[in-house]
Amino acid sequence: MAALASYVDARAHGGLWRVRIEDVDLPRAVPGADRVILGQLEALGMRADGEIWWQSRRNDVYAEALALLRARGLAYGCACTRRELRDAALPVSPVTGEPPYPGTCRNGLLPGRLARAWRYRVEPGEETFIDRWFGEQRQDVAREVGDFVIRRADGLWAYQLAVVVDDIAQGITDVVRGADLLASTARQRRLHRELSRPPLAATAAPPPRTLHVPLITDGDGRKLSKQNGAPAADTARPLEELQLAWKALGFARLPASDVTDFHRQALEPWHARFRPA
Repeated sequence: MAALASYVDARAHGGLWRVRIEDVDLPRAVPGADRVILGQLEALGMRADGEIWWQSRRNDVYAEALALLRARGLAYGCACTRRELRDAALPVSPVTGEPPYPGTCRNGLLPGRLARAWRYRVEPGEETFIDRWFGEQRQDVAREVGDFVIRRADGLWAYQLAVVVDDIAQGITDVVRGADLLASTARQRRLHRELSRPPLAATAAPPPRTLHVPLITDGDGRKLSKQNGAPAADTARPLEELQLAWKALGFARLPASDVTDFHRQALEPWHARFRPA
């Protein structure tokens, strides 16, 4: 559903539609899943503009971003374990579902401790932005999340860093994705403003506009996904799959004869509801 929303949004506003395989979490990446996804998008009539990017191939770029943040005093090593953070007994944040980071390593590691992860140093202040679906959003990142991880203890890059670096590199102006990622946006905006200037970017650019579409959930309120046993898109009947996703986005069924006709007809109602900010 999010893929359809992002595709139609780009086409309705004369933009380019970029496809990125966000496989930075390698232990959870399923071999061959990228080919399946790309094949499904093709069958549903959604073709990327330009080169497709794989995050797993961009380690050097993320390392450059971390080095830059360290040089600016905005990233620091953290020795805390999950157990230590749980034992801090802070209230759980509604933003992350975990306690905010208490700042244990913010001013340096204790003697005998070694850095496991790397965190971004969050300055006080509320982050405010307009989501094109959910409206005004406010989040005090320092209070509700704290200094957040940008490189994990297992050496893998955190999604928050990777997605921001790639958004800047690809010149992304609008992000359309599922509502489960809405709470991440304030953190990403903080990183974006710091990294979207030389040397990682030629000129400074504002954080992307966002549109977070509601999730499709099961009877227990869980997001429908492969992890929860949801069936894959039936590409043998692509037009019907598109109609189902379109209905889930709150639109009436389109009298389309095929996939190409569907995408053509979808532009006007989408543009009418979601005009550019």
